[in-house]
Amino acid sequence: MSKNKRREKRRQILILPSLLTTGNLFCGFFALVSAVEGHFGRASIAILVAIVFDILDGRIARYTNTTSRFGLEYDSLCDLVSFGTAPAILVYTYALKSYGRYGWLAAFLYVATAALRLAKFNIQSTKERNYFSGLPSPGAAGLIASTILFTLWLGVSYPVRHVAILVMVYIISYLMVSGIPYFSFKKVAFAERHPFYSLVIFVLLLTVTAAEPVLILFCGFLLYALSGPLLLALRAKRGRVAVSSEI
Repeated sequence: MSKNKRREKRRQILILPSLLTTGNLFCGFFALVSAVEGHFGRASIAILVAIVFDILDGRIARYTNTTSRFGLEYDSLCDLVSFGTAPAILVYTYALKSYGRYGWLAAFLYVATAALRLAKFNIQSTKERNYFSGLPSPGAAGLIASTILFTLWLGVSYPVRHVAILVMVYIISYLMVSGIPYFSFKKVAFAERHPFYSLVIFVLLLTVTAAEPVLILFCGFLLYALSGPLLLALRAKRGRVAVSSEI
């Protein structure tokens, strides 16, 4: 392969993660527009699709060894739209608007903690870790989106829906800026050692999710949000330090 062809191939690989990140941004903006227009289910699905784009751009950048400072900053800016602003506007228009000032202040708290969570992640070491410090913003946004889809599916109405979501927003906001450890899933030892059985498990999960997607997605994001406090309690019981105290 000539030098010019190698250079062109390298340029194509470099732009691929950024294209996926742009897909993340598009879904976040589409979720914003849909939430303002009152299409809450559509907005929730757009946020979930944005999470898929966010997972793909990071993994492809690592596998192709094309990570860059530009990519990191661009990804964070897009994440703030898709997993900070979009979920906040969605949850405000869906359930918090009736609380007036207290409602939009709760939505603002979510945006602020999401921004702090992203800034905290950016200044940490770029070395891959098995655990995140605090609930990742995509996980928080996914829980909000899946909860809204779940309440729409159940037909939950005021006041139960509004009170439950208001409390959830405050809890999620705290979890994002806490030092509670969460699995990063960047390195899964079982998948590396047993690729065939991992594929079988993935097919089973895909089948179950296809059967009841709303219920499974809600349970999945809820369990992930609860896994951090449970892991912290388990480590405290064993007398181990959960995460670093660094910002």
